[in-house]
Amino acid sequence: MSEELRSDKVMDLKGLPCPMPVVKVSKGIKEVEIGQVVEAVTSDPGALADFPAWARTSGNEILKTEQSDGVIKFYIKRNA
Repeated sequence: MSEELRSDKVMDLKGLPCPMPVVKVSKGIKEVEIGQVVEAVTSDPGALADFPAWARTSGNEILKTEQSDGVIKFYIKRNA
């Protein structure tokens, strides 16, 4: 049984075309404290490549990625 991640901020980015989901998360993650988690929900398949690349360059950490029914959820911990 896996532990559910608790998100401190949820961002609904469904329907936004690439690269807008990652652009909005890049701004939105600054609204939470270091150590807190942002849940980004998107329908953009390009996000599967965009978010990990952004996390590596920004110093933040993707804790978990979930996919179902065309929706992708990223749980991102703010480290920077």
